[in-house]
Amino acid sequence: MHHPTVIVTGANSGIGLATTVALARKGSHVIMLCRSKQRGELALAEARQQSGSDRIELMLCDLGSLANIRAFAEDFLAKHQVLDVLINNAGVITKKRQTTSDGFEAMTGINHLGHFLLTNLLLEAIIRAPHGRIVNVSSSSHKNGRFDFDNPYLTQGFSVWKAYAQSKIANIWFTRELAKRLTGTTTTVNALHPGAVGTTITDDMFMLRLLKPFFLTPAQGAETAIYLSTSQDVQTISGEYWYKKKIAPISKRAQDADMAHRFWTWSEQEVGL
Repeated sequence: MHHPTVIVTGANSGIGLATTVALARKGSHVIMLCRSKQRGELALAEARQQSGSDRIELMLCDLGSLANIRAFAEDFLAKHQVLDVLINNAGVITKKRQTTSDGFEAMTGINHLGHFLLTNLLLEAIIRAPHGRIVNVSSSSHKNGRFDFDNPYLTQGFSVWKAYAQSKIANIWFTRELAKRLTGTTTTVNALHPGAVGTTITDDMFMLRLLKPFFLTPAQGAETAIYLSTSQDVQTISGEYWYKKKIAPISKRAQDADMAHRFWTWSEQEVGL
């Protein structure tokens, strides 16, 4: 039996942890990619216990550091020829403007650029898989997303929702442009909206309590990512955006192919590819 190798970023809590558990139960060899060794080890023990699988391992990587991402990719490729599935799930929301170690605004830096570099560095291993899959966790917030090449990191007019929406439309442009570049391979890339999940991404306890009745559980939030990672039905579908296991509409701006292409070029320059 083939045990697919899967990487899940931000696997130590919420949707990432639920995705890890579900895929391990299905027989995948899951690599939990986490920033914190301490939190990662706790999550690893929990994932093994919940799934009853010992085919789960922890690897460390800070998606807010390009050097760290490069070191991880080198480490991974030294051990693995093939990566069947990459789930770009990690995401941050910061109330105040923060920057990564490379000087990027944190939400665009981690939610998009970190994953952009990681995916590109691992691409050769994904293409080697019989049916490589890349799954990008976006959000319906992309509908408010826009991007200004003259103010990419919102040094002027920062707001938490503006920056978050920008990072989430970035996920869709990345998905659509990458799908084009993967034409002629057996590798697919898709984006998804997980639904509103009450996870640690929202650090405002008052808001959490207020909204709790409307939230999905992490396991419900993980369902579409699991579907896109494993289902035969989507083996040849690429470049789409999904919600509740169905292809969903995206904003006019997200559909702009010229913008997606230009944004890809900008992203390559920023991460030094």
